[in-house]
Amino acid sequence: MIEPEVGMPDPSTWQRFRAWRRERPFVGGLLTALGGIEMFFSGQLDIGRIHVQLGIEGLQATIIPILLVLLGILVVAMPAHRIFYGVIALAIAVYSLVGVNLGGFFIGMLLSTVGGVLTVAWMPLEQRGERRSRGRRRRRESTLTGDDAAEEIA
Repeated sequence: MIEPEVGMPDPSTWQRFRAWRRERPFVGGLLTALGGIEMFFSGQLDIGRIHVQLGIEGLQATIIPILLVLLGILVVAMPAHRIFYGVIALAIAVYSLVGVNLGGFFIGMLLSTVGGVLTVAWMPLEQRGERRSRGRRRRRESTLTGDDAAEEIA
């Protein structure tokens, strides 16, 4: 008999996590939050002669990354509001180009933008199944002609 390794999670825990993750836009929320984290730490950097100044402008460099991290968490926690949170994350990510060191030197902006797009584009499994079955039904109806269609209807 093979003993399971110590410290390895049992398969049911991993399966439960995968099932939970599939019920929500997990990757979109994760990328949005990572973009916010990257922007936050890019505000603390000095690169060569570029020095980040704090002040009234520094408030934006703190608020925008915090908002993006919060939106990433909210997307994962409440997938029913994914479109609203995704659109807000997209708007804030694009604004970060001006407000936060070129959007965290473009990396944070790109992460948050891709995360926002994935969040808006994500669809629950139930809706995906309905769309697939409708598409199959339409294809089957379009291939039936003449006597086949009459037999199918009857």
